[in-house]
Amino acid sequence: PATLMPPQPTAPSTAKPSAGVHHPLEKPVKRKIAKGRLALEARIDLHGLVQSQAHAILLDFLIRAHERGMRHVLVITGKGSSMGSEGALKRAVPLWFSKPEFRYLISSYEPAAQHHGGEGALYIRLSRRHGERP
Repeated sequence: PATLMPPQPTAPSTAKPSAGVHHPLEKPVKRKIAKGRLALEARIDLHGLVQSQAHAILLDFLIRAHERGMRHVLVITGKGSSMGSEGALKRAVPLWFSKPEFRYLISSYEPAAQHHGGEGALYIRLSRRHGERP
């Protein structure tokens, strides 16, 4: 009969992270966007929407931006501090990015600079389209 053994700790992997893992924007890129030296090619404001509406609208927005070859967009979620709200979209949107329908679209994301919405907005770097050269 098989016996249950306690799980053995494994050594940290030195392999590359799996596809679909999002990393923060590099500091120089975030700084250029914040200072206006790297253009935000599109923006969408989701605050005030319910999660189901926001999910569909954001996915459509990101698909269209990706198809047009855009690289940097702004997603405004809102800070969620009004009317007793706890920032449902602020919490949910980054979680959506790990879902299959979003994963291939997004290369990285990071909270925006204060003048672009701060903690209530995200800079998104879209993935390159298949076959597109850097």
